[in-house]
Amino acid sequence: MLRGPGLMVDLVQTEEAEYKLDGLVLTIEGCGRAKADGAAVLQAFGIISYDDEHAVYRMRAFNDGRWMETEVRLAEDGKGMTWGFALGEVRTSSVLRINEVGEWTEHAEIIFGAQPPKTLLEVAVRLAG
Repeated sequence: MLRGPGLMVDLVQTEEAEYKLDGLVLTIEGCGRAKADGAAVLQAFGIISYDDEHAVYRMRAFNDGRWMETEVRLAEDGKGMTWGFALGEVRTSSVLRINEVGEWTEHAEIIFGAQPPKTLLEVAVRLAG
């Protein structure tokens, strides 16, 4: 994960995803700990729900004391989704894919102004147990 200019950190990331309210809401909570010392580097919480009025999925995500809201687009095959955030000259783009055994991978890029995209994070989630 990119934590600053040229500062990539290897994490052990846990993710807990759970449907709530009979599937009406999906919550995802993640905690990333530095492999070097186990310190919490990333804590995030997201809520995905369907917006009936606009016929789109929306995600509100919280981390580092802030929150953002964005539209989520489901993959054509139903086994993934994409989303992104923008804040001034900074934009992100994320792709989550789910494989045949229910594990997911996530690739996120960040763009600063007119610079080329940089990898923000790469996540591979394996099922616990």
